[in-house]
Amino acid sequence: MDDGVVILGRAAREAAQHGLAHQLRSIEGIQRTIQGEIRLPLPRRPGSNRVSVKQQVITDEQWQHAHTIWDYHQMHHDLSRCDVAIGLGSHDLGVARAAVDLHRAGWFPLLVFSGATSPTTAARFPRGEAVHYREHALDLGMSDEAILLEPNATNTGQNIALSRQVLADAGIRPGSVLLISKPYMERRAYATARKVWPEVEVVCASEPLELDDYVSSIGDPKLVIDMLVGDLQRVIEYPKLGYAIEQPVPGEVHDAYQALLRAGFDSRLLTP
Repeated sequence: MDDGVVILGRAAREAAQHGLAHQLRSIEGIQRTIQGEIRLPLPRRPGSNRVSVKQQVITDEQWQHAHTIWDYHQMHHDLSRCDVAIGLGSHDLGVARAAVDLHRAGWFPLLVFSGATSPTTAARFPRGEAVHYREHALDLGMSDEAILLEPNATNTGQNIALSRQVLADAGIRPGSVLLISKPYMERRAYATARKVWPEVEVVCASEPLELDDYVSSIGDPKLVIDMLVGDLQRVIEYPKLGYAIEQPVPGEVHDAYQALLRAGFDSRLLTP
């Protein structure tokens, strides 16, 4: 096993050096599995329409509800070239990978990575989300000159406001911003930016993953569904608190949300 870990480490360094983002993602997934950082979802048994994870039974109907909410969270914006981009800090290094790919494709010239730490990221990113994102982007071949750092934000509103200040301090006042986030955070990021920074044009993007692929990358299906439900609650509730603009919630999305709440997918809800 030790020899295999060494070989994987060498392969990861080679992939990063040569900008092989897809290969690097695959290697990182294997490394996390070996290190026990993720738990792979349990396979379905032939003829079964249920998945049992930590004694939580996830039915096909619940998976369909999750897919409905996943699709709603994504803005499905057509990409357009923006003056700057902001990589929103979280637990997910896929944000940094997506930023590198989008920069390489020419969608923006300058990027701000934003984020301190939170209770859910302190162990994974002890030096702060933005710092670890920057380091990962550099490993993937992005130029340091194309990256600004905002290391203090602890929520999405601060991600936007403090990144705007970092840009202003550098003499940059953009007319358009590409927000790069986790796939299920696009809509909340959009609604927050329109509230906090209404004068700029906002385009949203994320790592191009389907829900099933994202679940596999996290390794905990129930946790992912809990996060989808928690983010939807924030999309609904944050406008009432003045944190974001209101977003219409279609009936089928609201019904899916209520069904998953009744089924106990509630570990990421706002606390009273």
